[in-house]
Amino acid sequence: MKIEQFEDKNLAHYSYAIVSNGQIALIDPARNPQPYYDFAKKNNAVITAVIETHPHADFVSSHLEIHTTTGATIYVSRLLGAEYPHETFDDGDAIILGHITLKSLNTPGHSPDSISIVAINEENEPVAVFTGDTLFIGDCGRPDLREQAGAITATRTDLAKQMYHSLRDTLMTLPDNVQIYPAHGAGSLCGKGLSEQNSSTMKAEKVSNWSLQEMSEEQFVTRLLADQPFIPKYFPFAVGVNKKGADPYETSIAGVDVREPVACETCRLSLDQTLTIIDTRPQDEFKKSHLKNAINLMNDVKFETWLGSIVNPGEKFYLIAENESVLHQLIGRTAKIGYESQIAEAFLLTTGNTDTKVFESDTLKRNEGSFTILDIRNPSEVREKPIFRNAVHIPLYELRERTNEIPVHKPIVVHCAGGYRSAAGSSILESQLSGTAEVYDLSYAVKQFQP
Repeated sequence: MKIEQFEDKNLAHYSYAIVSNGQIALIDPARNPQPYYDFAKKNNAVITAVIETHPHADFVSSHLEIHTTTGATIYVSRLLGAEYPHETFDDGDAIILGHITLKSLNTPGHSPDSISIVAINEENEPVAVFTGDTLFIGDCGRPDLREQAGAITATRTDLAKQMYHSLRDTLMTLPDNVQIYPAHGAGSLCGKGLSEQNSSTMKAEKVSNWSLQEMSEEQFVTRLLADQPFIPKYFPFAVGVNKKGADPYETSIAGVDVREPVACETCRLSLDQTLTIIDTRPQDEFKKSHLKNAINLMNDVKFETWLGSIVNPGEKFYLIAENESVLHQLIGRTAKIGYESQIAEAFLLTTGNTDTKVFESDTLKRNEGSFTILDIRNPSEVREKPIFRNAVHIPLYELRERTNEIPVHKPIVVHCAGGYRSAAGSSILESQLSGTAEVYDLSYAVKQFQP
């Protein structure tokens, strides 16, 4: 048996290929199936099974496309309510893969329909468990994503209680030497304290993972529900896409309209002024010249997450990049959250019709009271590390809906922790408060004010 782990650093996502005697089972594959086809060819093996541990909220899976292309059977829990061809895979069910067996365990908690998969070797010994979003390294899955999404919904409290028992009554009964392979690592929003490690053992997690320590159900629920990260707008949407099955990856991104570079002289005539504009160029370029009302969401490691946190499911938008190569990369990354069909047009920008004044941070140092300071960091960041005593706090993922709460009688200075989010936040305010208030981006200079 061979286990190969595939990593998507942008979404902190792990998927897996298990190989035995020329057969491959894939677990939680990413949107682009090509790496799995390449792996199968390299190993002279055939993909015969695709297993989804649950309908994912943070990325769109290629399970249906792989089934259509290779004929591999898709296995999911009957509770998922899958709308694509599949076989149910729940407690007591097993798949023979070459010389090994893959056994299903129902492990609700992150979602009502979550399963984990135990790999059993030729000697009938469990050697690995693929835990999806149930058990992570150093943490367990959050229980608050399925209150309004999926075939079965449940309150966060009920799911937290289920998580308590899935961990203790099911996963912790596995032998200590069993290797744990989760679906996510550090940086994922599917948990709050994931380790940088990409795998572990049951023995090690029993020692170090807070969620496996001795405590009452009530204590566990209270701790699990506290301080979970925000929920991006696209999460419930992605659950629905995965429940149905996504369109083929290459076909979908090929369907995006990539037009000729746009100049400001023609853009007013050729662009729909009611649509959102996502300009991914570096903030220095954006500030020099951009289209009026554009949002500066830079090409960064977390681009997918912030795109799906600012833009609503179903909302059409224009996509701008600094060069053709980056533009096509970002179309592919947009597809990872299922938003590619929302791109009205993708293009390069030769000249804009608006510029942004560079803010002099010394002005703020001299007279802080002359400005409305807007802190768009996440609530946990504000609590842990306050920067400005009298700042207004509205996190970036809520900013478009809450601009009416911001005082406009003074110039507004927007800041985050390091400059990435403030570029997006200040451009959102420039668009929505145009003619009402002056808006400035503190950008990287915020580090001068941090204790």
